[in-house]
Amino acid sequence: MGGEAGAGFPSQVRPVTSDVILETEGLTKEFRGFVAVRNVDLRVRRGTIHALIGPNGAGKTTCFNLLTHFLTPTAGRIRFNGRDITGSRPATIARMGLVRSFQISAVFPHLTVLENVRIALQRRRGGSFDFWRSKSVLDAFNERAMSLITDVGLAAFAHLTAVELPYGRKRALEIATTLALDPEMLLLDEPTAGMGHEDIERIAALIRTVARDRTVLMVEHNMSVVADLSDTITVLARGEVLAEGPYETVSKNPLVVEAYVGTGHA
Repeated sequence: MGGEAGAGFPSQVRPVTSDVILETEGLTKEFRGFVAVRNVDLRVRRGTIHALIGPNGAGKTTCFNLLTHFLTPTAGRIRFNGRDITGSRPATIARMGLVRSFQISAVFPHLTVLENVRIALQRRRGGSFDFWRSKSVLDAFNERAMSLITDVGLAAFAHLTAVELPYGRKRALEIATTLALDPEMLLLDEPTAGMGHEDIERIAALIRTVARDRTVLMVEHNMSVVADLSDTITVLARGEVLAEGPYETVSKNPLVVEAYVGTGHA
């Protein structure tokens, strides 16, 4: 991966720390004099659900974009499974097993749920949609696609087009297409945003199921979801780490309370 790392970011490999799958050191992003993320040290333990929270403008989405290299860090390093991935292309990182949900969520509104997941499986096999292939070749993906569809609770919707799905079910379809890439670690950006109570419960249960054999890092505003799902919470404020730990500890931290109350958050 030496050529992938880009100027100023030589590829390095460190021994894998068994309990840490993703870590950053001094991660910083500056936009024309404005520092959106400053010196963030993040360590995500393997097999856990780790939440990244904070008031509006805290730098959560910028941090996510840095981790998956939709933005390039101004300074700092990112390691996944002990390998320095700083400067790598998003597609390269996804092939290594670190996947952000929208990255490969092949949700085509006028294709069925089954067809959408089948396309995602095709992408994993070689990066081509292969629309010209015979029906018999494409049907070979159906068994695995239906298994994924069932896993996310969409078996009854398999033959509906994506545009016909309620919002919460469409998010479940996005997660199914992401799982088709068989990621080792999944990054979810506000997975319950805009949902009603029933959909929130459904997606939260799905995230818990997905995390049984994967690591999940999520940005989430719904504190009930964060409290229920997260093993560890990192709180950002003004681009810096304000606090970290389990919900019971973080939620009582005076600095965290002040950060939320001071910006109009409950």
